[in-house]
Amino acid sequence: MPLGFYEAFPPKSMKTRVEGRRGRKVLIVTEDVAAGEVIYKEQPVVTALDADLQESGKYCAHCLRSIQSGTSVELSKDANPINSTFCSKACLTANKTQSHNLLFTSESPLPPALGQPLSAEGRAARLKAQERYIALLKKEKRAAPVLLGRFIARQIAVETAKMSNLATPDSDFTNAEGYLLADHIERLRYIDLKPSQEERHALVDVLQTALPGIENLVKDAYATLLGKITYNAFGVCFGDGRDDKSVSAARPEDVEKTRTPLGTSRQIGTAFYTLSCYLAHSCDPNAHPSFSSGTAELSLVATRDLKKGDELTIAYVDVKKREGETTVECRRRRRIELVRGWRFACPCQRCVEEAKELSGEEKVIDATLEKDGSKVDAVVSRYDSEVENNNVE
Repeated sequence: MPLGFYEAFPPKSMKTRVEGRRGRKVLIVTEDVAAGEVIYKEQPVVTALDADLQESGKYCAHCLRSIQSGTSVELSKDANPINSTFCSKACLTANKTQSHNLLFTSESPLPPALGQPLSAEGRAARLKAQERYIALLKKEKRAAPVLLGRFIARQIAVETAKMSNLATPDSDFTNAEGYLLADHIERLRYIDLKPSQEERHALVDVLQTALPGIENLVKDAYATLLGKITYNAFGVCFGDGRDDKSVSAARPEDVEKTRTPLGTSRQIGTAFYTLSCYLAHSCDPNAHPSFSSGTAELSLVATRDLKKGDELTIAYVDVKKREGETTVECRRRRRIELVRGWRFACPCQRCVEEAKELSGEEKVIDATLEKDGSKVDAVVSRYDSEVENNNVE
């Protein structure tokens, strides 16, 4: 009998397990961990550089590593309409195979044994769809639509690799003991979003002209999938982060946010992980994400001693008290950011304790914050309820 999803994932080597607590899935440490110890390392499934860095040539478009002058590797101009730069041939090849060929070139996304060459008309239609998709991405300047396109392309790449008996990396858990990448994203929390029809059609048309039929993966589920990517994306920051990012002209509530304790304005890119997405937020976290390898590989580091069975938490936003901030002002800032990015009022112990300093008026305002606007797919919610009630094995 095959293992249940959360029996197969994550593997025991990650020293964690996924468990239901407080009506949601969270990540639990499975052995004692000392402060400063790396609990696990995880490669991203997909990444995207910040829009202002995509064409700069300063960072690898695959692993996000900083590129030294004169050491970059690039695609031919006709196969590189988004001007990606890579730190190595390995990253270039992986990026092409996993997403670039399908989304941005006329090359077949299938191995020669599985696919037929496009007709001249089909090739022209595909390139036209890609032009519209690229124009949309440049206009929006958001990471989520890029990540979603690459996620769907990666999903297809994993499946075609299996059909061709090609090996796929397991450090990003795209194939966990018989479970597919689709099984991972199906179980994730999301927030309701209302993307434009232009945005939805841009990706659908790219997929349809590349491999007719695969557009059904997103055709009716684009908003939900985008909501899952948006809710679970991490900001990748090196060191203390960058300080040269332009201030967005969008309304604060419309500015794209990612999980990073340094603040989204300091990241150089965004990444999506299958395991780390289960990390809950706390304003007094017991772990933090580190990118000490100089790439988008995420190392989860304990910030204090942990006992077997402890829930792992990180800070989704900058929770440090800034110079000149009062305790109440710091609390208000981070809670507003959490509501804007993830639609929940933080229930952590630090927030509870600091609430004692609120005035009567501030307590009334605080009570109006949305408690939790995130969701899981209905079928997943029903199954989890049955498991909790011991109605299924």
